[in-house]
Amino acid sequence: MRKYKIEAFENLVDAFGSLPGVGKKTAVRLAYHVVMEDGFGGMKLAHAIETGVNSIQKCSKCHNMSEDELCSICSDPYRDTTKLCIVQSAKDILTIEESRQFNGIYYVISEIQDMDEAHLFYAVGGVDEVIFAFPPSIATDTMILYIEDKLKGLDINFTKIAQGVPTGVELENIDILSLSRALEARVKI
Repeated sequence: MRKYKIEAFENLVDAFGSLPGVGKKTAVRLAYHVVMEDGFGGMKLAHAIETGVNSIQKCSKCHNMSEDELCSICSDPYRDTTKLCIVQSAKDILTIEESRQFNGIYYVISEIQDMDEAHLFYAVGGVDEVIFAFPPSIATDTMILYIEDKLKGLDINFTKIAQGVPTGVELENIDILSLSRALEARVKI
């Protein structure tokens, strides 16, 4: 018996399945939806993807996502340019911005081996505090130490975001590293 197959549909399923967090069943559901239930929505999605891929680039100063040479944060004259938050991904900037708790500037460093030291020195010009906003891990601790060492001759204070036990989570569900850091950073009540 021959296997029933529609090549264009299978290609669409494969494309959706290549996205992070999308398994086979979800990919089939999404493909079916845009082909059979909402063709206009599918065309709108395709156009948005094409436009995004063709027009979004890295900011030349901080490596955030941008449609221009400088992102809207780096070109905003009202940002506090004395505070630099170093993150691992431009997605992290979106999350921090959503919190509305930080009005400084950013710098994205994905991995130590990808870091351009001259560009980093350019980014920290005029900065008096570098805030590391990395997820807790041995690798990110190593990256923090490496960056601090590279910038040690400058008059900059180094801080990192607080880490510990999230609200509403039972201690049995917390990893040992997070629990250890929460105990180390305990506060007086």
